[in-house]
Amino acid sequence: MPTTLEEVVSIEVAADERVRGTFVAPGTLMPGVLFVHGWGGSQEQYLARARAVASLGCVCLAFDLRGHAENRPQFGTVSRSTNLRDVEAAYDRLVARRYVDRNAIAVIGSSYGGYLASILTTMRPVRWLGLRAPALYMDSGWELPKLQLRKEQDLVTYRSSLVPAETNRALRACQAFDGDMLLIESEFDETIPAAVLASYRQAATRTRSLTFRCIKGADHGLTSEDSQRAYTTVLLGWLKEMVSGARVGQVPAAAPETAAQPETPPQTIREDG
Repeated sequence: MPTTLEEVVSIEVAADERVRGTFVAPGTLMPGVLFVHGWGGSQEQYLARARAVASLGCVCLAFDLRGHAENRPQFGTVSRSTNLRDVEAAYDRLVARRYVDRNAIAVIGSSYGGYLASILTTMRPVRWLGLRAPALYMDSGWELPKLQLRKEQDLVTYRSSLVPAETNRALRACQAFDGDMLLIESEFDETIPAAVLASYRQAATRTRSLTFRCIKGADHGLTSEDSQRAYTTVLLGWLKEMVSGARVGQVPAAAPETAAQPETPPQTIREDG
């Protein structure tokens, strides 16, 4: 019989009257999954997927980086340093959540969010790292507004060839990462070329496992419904395998595909990595 945790509580029913109750919860801690959206995106792009992942027996957290959504006025001033602090704070909030297993945390990031997620692994314990079309930037200008990077750094040239891991902070993080990694490429990505994915793959030398997938016909923003569904399918399949391996026999079956409807990338801001 599965173990449970029980907590006796007092329930106020009137100003001076209380009744007693007992919370009964699964005794097994649950994996936590943090979703980090890309530049120009928002948590809305991950909420449907987060709900589907939660059906695997996980506690999920999606959030908005500063400079996005309600903090849109800061769009022109936020730096990589600023947004990395956002990711750290979101991670800390997730692991502080009751019943979250601090030793079973997954971080999923797209584009700019994938770049930040990679670096986070050097600052917080991460067991599973999922990167979709992760961006790559030079280490210089760390405190500069992110919008200035395309002017200050020749990113088109920088991303067109293999980047040695020892020269880049995100790649050094991947080189040191010893958990399980998922790396997803878009076949027709004009923002994050194949050389960037190759740089990440080449850096991941210590991972326990490395799963690579290329979404056929997809662009960087996954603007077609087929691409969105393909990404959801790959992500759910990988996380189900990882979570099942961590908690054999205790993870419920994944929700039907209809539980994760495709999300449309924001139309007002292009996710440009």
